[in-house]
Amino acid sequence: MNSSRHVKVPQSAGPVTHQHGHEIQAYGTVVPIPIALAEKTRRESVENLNQLLADIITLRDLYKKHHWQVSGPTFHQLHLLFDKHFGEQSELVDTVAERIMALGGVSVAMSADVAEMTIVPRPPKGREAVPVQISRLLHAHEIVLKEARTMAQQAAREGDDGTNDVLVSNVIRTNEKQVWFIAEHVVDKPLVHAGGSNGGAH
Repeated sequence: MNSSRHVKVPQSAGPVTHQHGHEIQAYGTVVPIPIALAEKTRRESVENLNQLLADIITLRDLYKKHHWQVSGPTFHQLHLLFDKHFGEQSELVDTVAERIMALGGVSVAMSADVAEMTIVPRPPKGREAVPVQISRLLHAHEIVLKEARTMAQQAAREGDDGTNDVLVSNVIRTNEKQVWFIAEHVVDKPLVHAGGSNGGAH
């Protein structure tokens, strides 16, 4: 028997925890990636998309806050609608974040960083009436839509068709439809009588 033969020690089945190391890519940088777009174009798109991402995350969380805290006669339908919109905004968050990574960038992710970046006004911690909740949501949507349109035009000029498509097909269309659905809840219309002289029985 050859005593010098190497004996392989089996690896442990336990997890290797509490590991530390340097970042492999700094936030705000882009790595080379072969998608036929100039580094400058990719860097500008990443910067734009990260700002938009911070604002979409904030809008998404605003929907969840209002989903939990909504009250009044329209509680049931708004409770469900706010949660549906939260889910759709969550999908947008993932789509935008993945586009950033596909461009060679680093997507903003943590709530503390989002809070520093977002331009969507911060709501109070307490509960607000439905018209105020909806007004906050409409304002946040308007911020996101204004950004998305400007960024889509820039991406188109720079030949970044993938970013333009994400902004137009996903961000703009989703937010426009959500605005329509919630804005109708604050139209001041009578619930029973139309108010005309030819209305029902007197």
